[in-house]
Order: sequence, then C-alpha cells, then structure tokens
Amino acid sequence: MLRWLRRRADAPIDDARWSALLAGHPWFSSLDEERAARLRKLCARFLACKAITPIAGLELDQAQRLQLAALCCLPLLEFGENGLHGWSQLIVYPDAFRVQRSHVDAAGVLHEWDDELAGESWDAGPLILSWADVQADLAEPDAGFCVAVHEMAHKLDALDGAMDGTPPLPRAWQREWARDFQRSYDDFCAEVDARRETAIDAYAAEAPEEFFAVASEYHFSAPAMLESAMPEVAAHLRRFYGPSPMQHTGHP
Repeated sequence: MLRWLRRRADAPIDDARWSALLAGHPWFSSLDEERAARLRKLCARFLACKAITPIAGLELDQAQRLQLAALCCLPLLEFGENGLHGWSQLIVYPDAFRVQRSHVDAAGVLHEWDDELAGESWDAGPLILSWADVQADLAEPDAGFCVAVHEMAHKLDALDGAMDGTPPLPRAWQREWARDFQRSYDDFCAEVDARRETAIDAYAAEAPEEFFAVASEYHFSAPAMLESAMPEVAAHLRRFYGPSPMQHTGHP
C-alpha cells in the first residue's frame, strides 16, 4: 500500500510540459540526458511533497509551478532527494517582500528595522521566493544570481543541524571543504573590508552560510567568474553540484 501511494504521489510529468521546460532556458536545456532525467524525477518528487503557495494575489499555472520545482531541484542533481527533507512548503510572493528584524546589541539596546528580501529560508519551515526575482534571474542566466539556488543552498546547509556554510559531506571531504571555504571566506571578507571591488556579490561576506549560498548562485550562473576568483571553492561546488549547466552554453 505504501509503495502504491508513493507511486501515486510521484505522478509523472507530462512530456509536453517537460519538453517546454527544457527548451525554455539554458539552465535546463544544457543538461545531458542523464542529468535531465534525474531532474525530472526530482521535480516529480518536489511537486508531490511540497505545497507551492502563491500569495498576495499571485496565481501560478502548472508550467510555472514546474519551473519553480526545477529551479529548486537543480542543486540536488548530485545530492539527491534527501535534500528535500525537513520542510514542506514553498511560499511565492509576487515581488520582493518585507520582513521585520530585531537585534539587541552589546549595550542591551534593541534595534528594529525592515528588510526587503527576494527570498528566505527558515531552518525548519518554508522556503520563500519572490516570483519577480525568480523571473529576473531567468532573464539573465549568466548574471551571477539565482535566488532559488541561494535559498536551496541554505536548506542543504541546515540538514546537518548547523547553518555554517558546510552541507552534509563525508568526513574527509568535510574537513577539506571547511578549510578551503574558510580560507576563501576570510580573504573575501578582507577585500570587502578594504572596500575593494569583488568578483562576486559582496553580500557573501555577511556570514559563512551566505558565502556558500552566494557562491552556489555563481556556480550555476557564472561559473567562469567563480573559477577565476575562487578556484578552490569552484572545485568543491563542481564536485557537490555536478558541472554547471552554464559551462557549455557560450556564456561567461
């Protein structure tokens, strides 16, 4: 009975919709046959186990929901469906959304402010995306940005119980990853502190987990730039995510 329910839950994706998705964007069209088949299976799992909830008047058709699933599943082509564990809902705003932040400083003073976000990932809760920002990323596939990949990197990072820029890895690789990422992160923060122009978005200096998430965006959208700026980080991400879909498209 459980096997029957699982097969029913993972309903196959219609061939016409899948072909349209693959043809519609280089992040998908450049995948080889094996990786495209893997993505299709992951998308079926995503659509079966995640509630995609558009809010604030946004409506999403089946093709748009598949597009969101595919973007969220791109980082899982090597890691697999275990990367979907621990959360159940994708919330989609029409545009960037505001959240209230608060912080108590060392002197005990409470500071409150509003942030405008393109995406957010809660440790044990939903993944949240701005539809307008998702579409902007798709319109410029080589610009270094992909909010869906960024937030999925946070979900992968959190799987081992610590949001620290290191996803679950075999022990030996984890040590190498932590060493190389920390060294690259420290060097990057020094560049930002010195107000030098950086190859990747300066937001990566906010914290080790943001460094991993931002670097992940560049792996999928501007791999040559990441390789030039941070070859050790780029090598780890190629191993973790597989080859970037933008490596063979003629884009930088």
